[in-house]
Amino acid sequence: METPLIKMEDIHKWFDRTYALRGVNFEIYKGEVVGLIGSNGAGKSTLIKILSGVFPPSKGRIFYHDEEIEIKTPKDAIDLGIETVHQDYSLVGERNVAQNIFLGRELVRSAGFIKVLDTQKMEEVASQKVRELGLNISSPTQEVRFLSGGERQGIAIARAMLFKATLVILDEPTTALSVKGCRQVLDFISQLKKNDIACIFIDHNIGRIFPLADRFVVMSHGQIIENVLREDTSVEEIEDLLVSC
Repeated sequence: METPLIKMEDIHKWFDRTYALRGVNFEIYKGEVVGLIGSNGAGKSTLIKILSGVFPPSKGRIFYHDEEIEIKTPKDAIDLGIETVHQDYSLVGERNVAQNIFLGRELVRSAGFIKVLDTQKMEEVASQKVRELGLNISSPTQEVRFLSGGERQGIAIARAMLFKATLVILDEPTTALSVKGCRQVLDFISQLKKNDIACIFIDHNIGRIFPLADRFVVMSHGQIIENVLREDTSVEEIEDLLVSC
C-alpha cells in the first residue's frame, strides 16, 4: 500500500476559547490533487496554515513519508517541499519575474573576494521555467505588477516547481481572476500533477475544480465530514452536502 506524502493525525487547533479544528485526520499522496472544500469558517485555512508552518497544531501529529515531524515555521514547511500560493499571489509587484521566482533564495556568484547576485543566471532559469509552464511573458525583467492575475499565479507556481516542491497548496487561486486567468491556473495544476507534485486546491467554485481533483475533502465546523474520490461523487452531491452543513 502506498505511503502518504503527508499524513495529519487527530489534529486539533484552538485559539483561546475558539476551537478551529477538532480531531482532523487528513492525508495526501504524491501527485494527488485534493479539493479542500467548505464554507467560510469551516477550518480549511487553519488546516493549511498548520501545513504551511504559520502556527503549530494544539494537539495531534504530522507525518512526512511515514516519519513524524514538526512544522514550526514557514521555513520548516519550505524545507520539506511544501509551498503555499496565497490569494494575494505571494509576489512582490515592484520586483520583476526573475526576482520574484528567486525571492529569498537568490543565486550568487564570486566576484573576487565577494559574493554578488548572479542576475544573468536567475533570468535565464526564470525564462526557462515560465516557458515550461506555457506563460507568455516577454522578459524575465518585466515587473510583476504589469502581469495579469493568471500570469502572477503562474509565476508563484513556477517558483514552487523550480525549488522541487513536493506539495503545493493553492488558497483560492482563481479568486477575482478573468475566465482566461482561471483557465491558466487550471492548466498550471495539470502541470503540477504531470510532475508528480501533490496539490491541495481550495476554491468555492466546485464545478471549476471538479474535473481536476482526484479526491474531495469537505470540512464543516472544524471537522472533515466527507472524504470522497471524484468518481464516487458529483458536483451536485458536494454542493448539497455544503448546503446541509
